[in-house]
Amino acid sequence: MRSVEAQLLHRPPGLAAGEVVRRLGAIQAQDVPAALLAFRARSAVLTRQDVEAAWHGREIVRTWGPRGTLHFVHADDLPWLHALTRRATNTLRRLREEGVTGDDLPALIGRALEGQGPLTKAELEERLAGRARGQGVVHLVALAAYHGLAVLGPLRRGKPTYVHAADWLGAPIAPEPDRDRALKELATRYRRAHQPAQPEDLAAWSGLPLGEARAAWSLSAAGPPPAEEEPVVRLAPAFDEYLMGWRSRDPILAAEHARKVFPGGGVLRPVLLVGGVIRGVWGRKGAQVSVEPFDELPGGLLDAELADEIADVRRFLQ
Repeated sequence: MRSVEAQLLHRPPGLAAGEVVRRLGAIQAQDVPAALLAFRARSAVLTRQDVEAAWHGREIVRTWGPRGTLHFVHADDLPWLHALTRRATNTLRRLREEGVTGDDLPALIGRALEGQGPLTKAELEERLAGRARGQGVVHLVALAAYHGLAVLGPLRRGKPTYVHAADWLGAPIAPEPDRDRALKELATRYRRAHQPAQPEDLAAWSGLPLGEARAAWSLSAAGPPPAEEEPVVRLAPAFDEYLMGWRSRDPILAAEHARKVFPGGGVLRPVLLVGGVIRGVWGRKGAQVSVEPFDELPGGLLDAELADEIADVRRFLQ
């Protein structure tokens, strides 16, 4: 069974938002509301305002990370993670598909962002003066991120913003030059937060080729084995690391319930975890939280723990 304690789902006391990110390595954040709820699942005291303060204060940064997917990353970890997870091939292909071409693209997007503070896609499109539109703008920012020139800023009225890394962080992101050092750090962090796991899991999570994942594994040391854990009831958000951090979800999700969690079209529903196993899904409308167990759950203490979880989600969303 996967260790809920390694994933901090037992909610250890005293962890600030930045430390939660450092302990997990990164938190998937293409869906910002879900990413914020991932912090709640790991802390009984953090508020949404606490997490947003760490983001707005540049302690944690939203950027392209493992698998080329948007993640929250601790600012101190950007150099080594950037060295291992940055990719340009798919970005260049998507730019060509959008009709955005030229030898000056990194300089073009750098000039458009520099000194402007966070810009929405519409504002950035206007500054690009016809060179890129729509999703072409986003892929252009991704190219800038590959070169260490851009990250995502805070949401503005629910819309993403993009900002020059030097404006937001004080300097462009310089990738760690010692690849072995970066690989060791990656595997050390991964193994601490993902127990049990194998190099194939690290490859699936990071996007690294399996050979490099195995090399990283050999450079790192195994963490302490998971201790016997108390069963935990937790409402985990969509795209939570507990679901996304391994090659397979089979150990925590029965095959007959898989379509209820992954209905298709890239949708991943928030889940009810009981003792580390997915036992249902849940959703919310505003502050209203509804839980749909797959099967009848044992009553008693579980009822009380689930009620506490629902109340805590409401607390966090206030």
